[in-house]
Amino acid sequence: MEKSATLNLRVNPTVKQRAEDVLSRLGIPMSTAIDMYLNQISLTGGIPFTVALPKAPQPINADLMTTEEIHAQLQEGYDDMKAGKVQDAVTAFAKFRESR
Repeated sequence: MEKSATLNLRVNPTVKQRAEDVLSRLGIPMSTAIDMYLNQISLTGGIPFTVALPKAPQPINADLMTTEEIHAQLQEGYDDMKAGKVQDAVTAFAKFRESR
C-alpha cells in the first residue's frame, strides 16, 4: 500500500525515546509501528487495547481513604521499616503480580 499521507504530532520526548528503543530491538521503524496501530484501530473499530485507570488494591487506594486511614497506613509502613520488615522492589512487585 502506498504511503503518501503525512502525520505530524507532538509527543513526550521520553516516551518517544523509550518506544524507539523497544522498536529498534524489534527491528520495526516508528512509522511502521504507527501504521500498525492505525490499522488495528480500523480493524477493531476502536483503540486496540484496554484504556483504563490502574486498579490499586483497596487498602492502599488513597482516593477512597480518610485522612486518618492514610496516616494509619503510613505509620504502619514506617513501623515496619523501623522493625526491619522490608523487601526489595523487585520482590514486592513480583508478589503483587502473582496476587492478581
